[in-house]
Amino acid sequence: MIHLMASTRRCLLAALIAASLPLHAQEPAAETTAEASAEVVPAAPTTFPDVLRALGGASLSERSALLDALLAAKHPNTAAVLKAWLDDHLHVRDADGAVFITAETDAGNESTFGLTDPVTLAASGPEPAEGFSKVGSNNSLRKLLRSALASFTLGSPDADVRLGAVKEMLRAPDEATLAMLRERRATETDAAVQSAIDAGLAYADLTSDKADTRLAAVKVLSGSLAGETIAKLEALRDAANEPDERVRSAASVAISSISFKRTLYSSIETLFFGLSLGSVLVLAAIGLAITFGVMGVINMAHGELMMIGAYTAYVVQLLMPNQLAASILISIPAAFVVSGLVGIAIERGVVKHLYGRPLETLLATFGISLILQQVVRSIFSPLNRSVATPEFMSGQWVINDALSLTRNRIYIVLFTLVVFAALQLILRRTSLGLNVRAVSQNRAMARSMGINSDRVDAITFGLGSGIAGVAGVALSQLTNVGPNLGQSYIIDSFMVVVFGGVGNLWGTLIGGMTLGVAGKLLEPAVGAVMAKIAMLVFIILFIQRRKQGLFPQKGRAAEGH
Repeated sequence: MIHLMASTRRCLLAALIAASLPLHAQEPAAETTAEASAEVVPAAPTTFPDVLRALGGASLSERSALLDALLAAKHPNTAAVLKAWLDDHLHVRDADGAVFITAETDAGNESTFGLTDPVTLAASGPEPAEGFSKVGSNNSLRKLLRSALASFTLGSPDADVRLGAVKEMLRAPDEATLAMLRERRATETDAAVQSAIDAGLAYADLTSDKADTRLAAVKVLSGSLAGETIAKLEALRDAANEPDERVRSAASVAISSISFKRTLYSSIETLFFGLSLGSVLVLAAIGLAITFGVMGVINMAHGELMMIGAYTAYVVQLLMPNQLAASILISIPAAFVVSGLVGIAIERGVVKHLYGRPLETLLATFGISLILQQVVRSIFSPLNRSVATPEFMSGQWVINDALSLTRNRIYIVLFTLVVFAALQLILRRTSLGLNVRAVSQNRAMARSMGINSDRVDAITFGLGSGIAGVAGVALSQLTNVGPNLGQSYIIDSFMVVVFGGVGNLWGTLIGGMTLGVAGKLLEPAVGAVMAKIAMLVFIILFIQRRKQGLFPQKGRAAEGH
């Protein structure tokens, strides 16, 4: 679109009036008219400072032409001026017509502007805001500004910045924008940016008058996974919108291909969410697998030990409010120690006197769980608390338009595997692990060999409790922290331990992952509540056939269960 400035229009009007006069009236005044026109009509501004000064007194329609002149000047500060203009931070000083980039002063005083010279980007000092007028814009001009600003970032070394620029330019594409994108496509190296440019150009080609061009666009879009692509291709399947049979057929094939790929990636996303849920279940159950599976203690306070770990993460973050990444890393050993010490206190004070009496142990630990909940309510109040997620765990990992994975869940899956590997290393490669296995298999024989079974019991219970605290840190990144946090996972933890095999850590890992994936696969069909009920019924039926779970213990260890 070509916009004429007011002075140019006045010149043309004068020429039209002169053309309508008789010839004899034109000739004597020809030289005078030319001189008057030269005096009245100034030359269009071309230099960067002149264009900026002209912006101050121009109308909205004239500013569109001045935008073209601003871009044609190719000044290094053009992008800064465009951004300020788009953000309503470009003002003209009423006294002399000078244009400045404005901002609030450091004191946050809205009645005073901090001025920046757009030609040099040097600070020009603060001045009262009342002496300035905004260089305004309307919707159409703002679209042009966004597109122009995006064109400046097409050459950015950051692929994400270029991708954002392409998407911005495609919001209101015109011939000039499409030409710039075609030129950029020839030199673009990033696959995501290339795909965005190809899709945008193909969308534009779908409206072409040439059937071959539309057909080529459909073939390009057949590799796209964006939801809007299907909507645009759906319109081409209708004979009323698309007269060419080849294009309609190609559109149908492309829609089928895109739908299949989106379904496939949706299944992968569901599988990932199932694995992340399974990881949470494994973290919650792996400590219980030690205390319940190895020691034969039904610890109903296990969920509250997870709660203590979550509150430990909350307290550490309060102490380090500006260091989220460091606080979450420090929370892991801190939660292990705090929950482990609480677990040892529970074992030494209560559980120690109830070995061999599982029902009384269940009731006693259930009472302890209620006490711990009330203690937390008294200290932190009954209200839920939020633990902030550090930046490196925030957001999503976008693989394509149909598949994205949340970063916090990815880290939790990896964290679960690390905790599992560390626990296996402790139980298999250390003297503590050897003593734990000896006591679990034959307590009397272990005592006769000089092993202090009471000490092993306390350390084992503390180890399982510490892992429960670590699980609480992970849960704090997925949900709010509250006094009832552990109650949501205690039943699921027992389900995982029983299903995988009592006292078998590999069974806990596989059982937790299996239940997590199966639950997520069932949810779309029957809903979250029915999926959980179905899994519970399945486990009840399963243990009727295999009472010792997926991986039953063998040898002396099996005789005690």
